[in-house]
Amino acid sequence: MLLYLGRTTYLCWGHLAQAVREGKNQYLKAFGVPSEELFTAIYRSEDERLQFMRALQAIWSVHGRSVMAAFDLSPFPRICDLGGCSGALAKECVSLYPACHVTVFDIPEVVHTARKHFLSQEEERIGFREGDFFKDPLPDADLYILARVLHDWTDDKCSQLLARIGQACKPGGGILVVESLLDAEGRGPLTTQLYSLNMLVQTEGQERTLAQYQALLAPAGFRDVRCKRTGGIYDAILARK
Repeated sequence: MLLYLGRTTYLCWGHLAQAVREGKNQYLKAFGVPSEELFTAIYRSEDERLQFMRALQAIWSVHGRSVMAAFDLSPFPRICDLGGCSGALAKECVSLYPACHVTVFDIPEVVHTARKHFLSQEEERIGFREGDFFKDPLPDADLYILARVLHDWTDDKCSQLLARIGQACKPGGGILVVESLLDAEGRGPLTTQLYSLNMLVQTEGQERTLAQYQALLAPAGFRDVRCKRTGGIYDAILARK
């Protein structure tokens, strides 16, 4: 995590003032890489992709169990972790729920790196599938997980993705959103506000309040929205179709 922060995040924050003026991320100024395709910029080299994946691995090694245990997910035997990266959250999931099978859905480059560096042959209940969740058919599942995904994108792109999930999700199925939630008035917690600034300098998105996520979920057909505060950095939102 510290390697990624030092080599990438820190350099983007050097252009914070410009990011605030322009309202967009600063990959072009920091690295000379156009950011129209967001994760092409984030994964701008094989080494950078590996460092990013190791950073997420470290995050879920600390916070993964609490968000996966926030709700009882045992009614969902088939789970799909969209943008699941190295499979770290999937490992926490199968550890907590012995009857579940998790499919990690991510772009081909990430899946190849995960299989090479992170996947144990003993993880029989975790599978990987290559694809772009904005374009390609989504795996069949009873529950779809979006962990640290929606905060990367604009409201319009979040709505597009949630609509696709809503179409793929069968009645009775669900979606689990894992994010760092802002308070109702948007004035805290301080850590989440700083994360939101980081989204500005590095992505297209922002951190949001529970009400903002509810407003994004409802048009996609998700109701009965429940939220659990974990006491850590990340909270969990479960909604059913």
